[in-house]
Amino acid sequence: MIRSISALTLFTADMARSVAFYEQMGFRLKYGGPDAAFTSFFAGPSFLNLTTNGPAKPETGWGRAIFHVEDVDACHARAVAAGYRPEAPPRDAPWGERFFHLRDPDGHELSFARPLQTGPG
Repeated sequence: MIRSISALTLFTADMARSVAFYEQMGFRLKYGGPDAAFTSFFAGPSFLNLTTNGPAKPETGWGRAIFHVEDVDACHARAVAAGYRPEAPPRDAPWGERFFHLRDPDGHELSFARPLQTGPG
């Protein structure tokens, strides 16, 4: 039985550029950094890894990584202030999340989301 995701690993063509992007988006560095071939960030109880040991130009269209955040609107504002271009402003989805999508510097699609409260509490 699968219990959880330990990590998601993405290929990057430029580690320094990707590390700057993920740090700007609020990810906290665990291992590696701008000059490393492998970098790991904390993502709640899991990890987001970046590696340069892959294709020279990573493929896009692979899917989407979804990260739950405390404040979707603040995360969106941070992205816009840093010069990134989310696909659209945050919005509430019929499946019960507030979210927005953003591509990282290598074209990987990311979603930053928070479950909507559906009742008291």
